[in-house]
Order: sequence, then structure tokens, then C-alpha cells
Amino acid sequence: MKLTEIRNLTWKGSREKPLILDAFWPEGSDKLPVVLFAHGYKGFKDWGAWDLFGKKIAEAGFLFIKFNFSFNGGTLEQPMDFPDLEAFGNNNYSTEVGDISRMMDFVYQSNVLPRERIDETNTALVGHSRGGGMAILAAGLDDRINKLVTLAAISDLVRRQPTGALLERWKRNGVSHVMNKRTKQQMPHFYQMHEDYMANKHIFDIPMMAKKITIPWLIVHGTSDEAVGFSEAEELIEFNPEAEFVKMEGVNHVFGAKHPWEGDILPSDLEKVLSKLKVFLNQ
Repeated sequence: MKLTEIRNLTWKGSREKPLILDAFWPEGSDKLPVVLFAHGYKGFKDWGAWDLFGKKIAEAGFLFIKFNFSFNGGTLEQPMDFPDLEAFGNNNYSTEVGDISRMMDFVYQSNVLPRERIDETNTALVGHSRGGGMAILAAGLDDRINKLVTLAAISDLVRRQPTGALLERWKRNGVSHVMNKRTKQQMPHFYQMHEDYMANKHIFDIPMMAKKITIPWLIVHGTSDEAVGFSEAEELIEFNPEAEFVKMEGVNHVFGAKHPWEGDILPSDLEKVLSKLKVFLNQ
């Protein structure tokens, strides 16, 4: 199937820093439901097999959009990986939830999309890992989102906040670092991230927001997830028993993908996710 592709387009992010995005849709005249994809922590829109995954969704009759969070560390010149560690260090949860809202504005306002074909009553937000947690928060705040899909998503932010001596050291130094095993970069987190969380923790309550979700919700998680334990998926379904739950035995955090991903065939586990996703989106 022939697709129209737009790559590395910019749109204003929640703190005026550009969001960088791609959009794919099939040629024709049929109405197009929208699928908006949010990457996870230390991720980016072009990581691994996400590009191929998006094309497969578009070929199934959807307008698929994926984007880099505005402070994820990528740039327009180098949207993959993390050339801008200063921006990475200044990222926070308010920015990411705000970026999703700005991307919803893009869906509804951008003239580069085929406006006459967009089904504005059918927009699904898909989030992976921390992007899944941000998607839960965004879905609870934005009634333009009609369906929610979380892939290997986090279930709370409380346990991700350091305490005790670690917190004191972070506050004293103003920065903490995490090693990126793939790129070998020491990736900074400035203390503003914790301050942002503390100032807005009443909003960034994933369990509370998950309990309030009333739109259709698909939760997908592998039992061998090494980054976000399977127990977090069990928590999410406990928070919202009405959600559809897909347990994937022996599957890891990235559903068998790696970066870079070469070829035009999805890893078998991600192909299974795609099959489940298409059924859910077409309900």
C-alpha cells in the first residue's frame, strides 16, 4: 500500500522548544482514525522498529504520528540519540504531558495533514514505558483522546523519586547522572525535575488517573520485562479492571526489538502487539 510520509516536521512544544514528528497515512479517500505514539525514557521516535511499526499501522488504515518529546535530547539536525544533553537534563513530567497536549493540537490544527480525511472522533494515544505513564496522565486530562494503549508502561512516579541521602545529594549537586549503556553517555537529570514533580504530584498521580479512565484502554506487558516489571501492569489492571489486558509470556521491555532495526519485518513479539493493537483500534 502506498503511504504519504512526512518526516522531521516541527511543531511548537509545551515550553516553546520544537517537537519533531513524523506522520504516515495511506493514500485514498477513506476516513482515517488517528494513532499518536509517545516514546519512553531515553527513547526517541526513530528508535528500533518504531518506524516500521508505525508504517504497518498506517497501512491498516490509520493516520499514524510519532514524535520526540521536546526535551528528550534530540535536535532537528540529529533527531536520533542525544546530542543535546542540556535539554535532556531539563526535561520533566510537566513538559512531557504538555507535549502530548500540543501534539493533540497538531492533530486538530495542522494544515499539513489531510484534514478532510481525519476522523476527529477517533484518536488513540499509544505510549511505551514512561511514555505510557505520561499517556495515562494525558488521557485523564484531555477529552480529545478517545482510546488509550499502554505498552510496558510504568504504573506510578512515586517510587521513581529518590529519597534520603540520594535525594539530598541530588539537591546539593543540582544534577544526577544515569549511564546510557548503548551510547555510553552520562545523561544528566537536573534537580528541577524533582521540584516539578513535587509541585505537581497531585496531577502526576498515575494510580488516581488510571482509576478515572473511562475510554477504551488496552494494556500490553511482557512477563520478562527487565526495565518495567510485569507487576506494574498488574497494578494498572487493578486500578482499572475495565481495561483490556494482554499478558505476553517471556516477552521483554521492547517486544523483541533493538536499535538499530534493519529490514522490513517486525520482531515476532512486536508483530503480535501489532495484531492485538489493530483489533483493539478497530473495535
